[in-house]
Amino acid sequence: MARIVPVTDPGDPRLADYVRLREVNLRKSLEAEHGLFIAEGEKVIRRAAGTGYPARSFLMARRWVEPLADLLDTVDAPVYVADDAVVEAVAGFQVHRGALASMRRLPVPPVRDTVAGARRILVLEDLVDHANVGSIFRCAAALGIDAVVLSPRCADPLYRRAIKVSMGAVFAIPYARMTDWRAGLGELRDEGGFTLLALTPDQSAVPLDKATLGDRVALLLGAEGDGLSSRWLDEADEPVCIPMSGRAMANGVDSLNVVAAAAIACHGLMRG
Repeated sequence: MARIVPVTDPGDPRLADYVRLREVNLRKSLEAEHGLFIAEGEKVIRRAAGTGYPARSFLMARRWVEPLADLLDTVDAPVYVADDAVVEAVAGFQVHRGALASMRRLPVPPVRDTVAGARRILVLEDLVDHANVGSIFRCAAALGIDAVVLSPRCADPLYRRAIKVSMGAVFAIPYARMTDWRAGLGELRDEGGFTLLALTPDQSAVPLDKATLGDRVALLLGAEGDGLSSRWLDEADEPVCIPMSGRAMANGVDSLNVVAAAAIACHGLMRG
């Protein structure tokens, strides 16, 4: 059973897990050092706990203790209860959802294990915006994608903003991170048997709805702005595009942002 611990001092060292949640560089360092991530809001906290992530502690306004009582009764972790002003002073912003949890990270499995048995996967190359990564996970989970593979430099799916934007979908879909950007695609093709489709705004590429979908398909999505690197485009088995309307092209709209493109592409992947 969780232990209710009233706190009144934002500088209380027991609240160190929750300090300045919007400062990305600080949080990357702190969370990596202590092997934790922050879940925000009742739904996300429940999803994280339900997926098996152990709780280190909780920080919340007292009004959230009762709605979360059934969950708190099942965990052995302190529940730091404070008024809204203290929670805001610690976190660095007004926590509208009222409840935070510091969760212990679990080991991320190797790519080979994550994609075993998968038929449709996304492979993200160097997406650095946490909101975009979270949104893509939400699209992937909603539309039936089996797994997501991240390049070494992709943003962390368990960063607070990624989790929040995904509405907890980062807990619903298996993911892994490549250790070798250069050899990663070759391993998916040679060891996993995946056909590699590179999504590009180039309208001379094969329309996604015309592409031949094999038994196992990996769709490659590139970084915000620059898209896929030339190396990954060259390594792909086939470049594919989402056809744009002639009117849009005439008005200079020649592409979609990566989240919109991912949503359309995920839907297209599930046709075969």
